Order: sequence, then structure tokens, then C-alpha cells
Amino acid sequence: MASSSSSLPTSIRSLLSQTPIQPQSSFPAGRKLGSLKIPWKKDPALDAAIERDKPYSLCSRVVRSVLLEPGRCISLKYLENRRSRLRLPVGVKTFLNRHPNLLEVYRDRVKPNGPMVPFLRPSKCLLLFLEAESEIRLRNEGFVMGKLVKLLMMARDRALPVEKVLNVKRLFGFPDDLVTDLVERNRDLVQVEKGHIRLVKWDDCYAKSAVELKAEEESELTQIAIRPNFNVKLPKGFSLKKEMKEWVRDWLELPYFSPYKDSSNLNTASIQMEKRNIAVLHEFLSLTIQKRAPVASIGKFCNEFRLSNAFTNAFTRHPGIFYLSLKGGIETAMLREAYSEDGVLLERDPLMEIMERFKEMMDEGFKEYLEAVKRKKEELQNEMALVAKKNAEMEMKEEI
Repeated sequence: MASSSSSLPTSIRSLLSQTPIQPQSSFPAGRKLGSLKIPWKKDPALDAAIERDKPYSLCSRVVRSVLLEPGRCISLKYLENRRSRLRLPVGVKTFLNRHPNLLEVYRDRVKPNGPMVPFLRPSKCLLLFLEAESEIRLRNEGFVMGKLVKLLMMARDRALPVEKVLNVKRLFGFPDDLVTDLVERNRDLVQVEKGHIRLVKWDDCYAKSAVELKAEEESELTQIAIRPNFNVKLPKGFSLKKEMKEWVRDWLELPYFSPYKDSSNLNTASIQMEKRNIAVLHEFLSLTIQKRAPVASIGKFCNEFRLSNAFTNAFTRHPGIFYLSLKGGIETAMLREAYSEDGVLLERDPLMEIMERFKEMMDEGFKEYLEAVKRKKEELQNEMALVAKKNAEMEMKEEI
């Protein structure tokens, strides 16, 4: 493969051209990772992408809380007691009024001889959605299984703790019955052993990162050998100091280190390890549905992916590859190249269809709520007008 900067993506060549290229042997030249300080810059468009999904996240949390209960039902009082855990800013009754097509209220007893109290269960609309979700998951089962295999192939010992995988299942679109169903039906690839999901068979078909696949795609289109490298996409108004430009230039010139390649022989403090770690973080985010993840969720896998405890610095050290959002008081790492300048995802994960359908259902319910509010407002106005008319008539009679 070509190793010159001419084989790099256009955005990277543009960055490199801003400063003359020095011999690669000058790379270490006293520039240590810890001494590289890059100011964090807010990206309103990417922050807005997170903000747009807040209603969806809230509704899905409430719905999941009901669906995970035995019999898929829960008393309204019990759900009200979970408001803090669900981060529900309004009362359950207010939530139900705003989203009338998600859950339906019925009355039942908590205890056999107890009083009848309000309970919640999935609405007919939600049940139809759940059927559609099952069909979508079934259709993309191989795709989802591929994500799990890739995560295992990047991990130390080719295994991940079951608990940790289940904690991030929604990021990747793993089903609730991942371990009991999907893994069990694919025992030729993965198996559960001693609390870990372990890779049974290595398959080179899965051992290609998003960066490597992109390079292959560009090579086929241009008929020119493109070596794998990161797509550097600095935000508008962001500029690097001369020292940092030189460091980024030299760093990008280093060979790409696949996240699926054995890194046990690398010095944890070496610049090659930095290249490998960025590849792991890039691939992790590439496998998520929305190309983003809470930093705390990534941090759960520091040991398995051989990441240092200071791995979060990588997100600000490489602002052209990642964006670290602080929206909502939560640090969220985002893959910058996956979003347009307007903060819209450029490539659609097949499992996004589930989210899109849920949002459509939410919008329909909220529209119904707004129409109900409008009707009540009109009824109130009509009543007030009628009262005013009667009062006026009474005053006229009194005057006569």
C-alpha cells in the first residue's frame, strides 16, 4: 500500500499541508502526550443532536420500566416512586396525559384482598410497536451478532463480562435476551463461560475496522491504494497551534494499528499505543447505533480493551476525530465524522428503524395530547363567552 501523504483522505492532507513535513524520526522530539494541551470547544450542532433525543430517551426509560415487570404491568404508585431513578421531571399522571398512546390505565389489586388501585400496562399501540420491533430485530440478527463478535475480538482474552455487556446493550442494539437466546443460538461463534461471553472461533471476516473498510471502499472507487487512517474533521472556527499541528501530522503519518491486532507487545506509554487506543475507541463508537456513547460506559471496559484510566483525554486530544459533549451534565463521546455540520447522522444503522418507529408513535400521542389541550381551551373559552353573555343579559334586564 502507498505510504505517502497523497494516499490519505483529503481532510487529512489539508491538515498536513499547513506545516512542512519533517522526517518521521523527529516524531518523539520531546513531545509527550501528557504535555499536549488542546482547549475544549463547544459544538452546538452535536450538542443539539443529543438534546433532540431527550424525549425519546425519557419515554423509552419509562416504557422499559413497565415492560420489564412480571406480566408487563405495574401499579401507578410504584412507578411514581421510581420517578427519581427514571429521571422523570413530571408526575406519572402528567406523563401519561402527554403520551396517551404508550401505556393504558386499568384497575386491579396489589394484594388479593386489597383495594382496587390504578395499574399501567402496554397500550394496543405499544403492543403493535413491540411486534414490529421483534421483526426488525429478527431481520438484523446477523448484523447485531457481528457487533458482539467484533467487541469480543478487540478484547483482552477475547472475552467480556456478561454484566458489562448487558449494561451497554442499548448502545449497540443488543436484545434483552442476548445471553439466553441470541448467544445460545450462536454457540459456534460465542459462548458464556464463568460469567463471561467468550469468542469461540476467530473469523477474519469480522476483523476489519470501520477505518479499514472505508479505505478499501475508497481504493476500489479510485483504483489507488489508500492506506487506512483516521478522518480528521475539525469543527468550524477551531484551529490548532503550530506545535499541535506538527504532532498531529506526525501522528497521522504513523501506520494505522488495527483494533483487532494483538497489542500485548506495545509499550503502554508509546505513541504506537496511542494510535492503537484511538483505533479501539473509534471502532467502539462506530459499532454503536448512534456513533456515540457515555464516557462512563466506555470506561467500564478499560481493563478488557487495555485502555488507561486517563483514556478520556484522548477525546479532547483528537478533536478532529471525536467530540466530547457535556450536554445534560453527562460526558458523551461522539464520532465527529459520523455527523454532518448540522448534527445529523450521515449513515443509518439498521436498528435506527426501531427508534424511528418509537418516535413516530410518540409524536402521534403528543399530537393527540395537544389536540386535547386545544379542545379544552376552546371549550373553556366558549364557556367563558357564554357566561359573559348571560351576565350581560342579566345586567340589561336589571337596568330595564
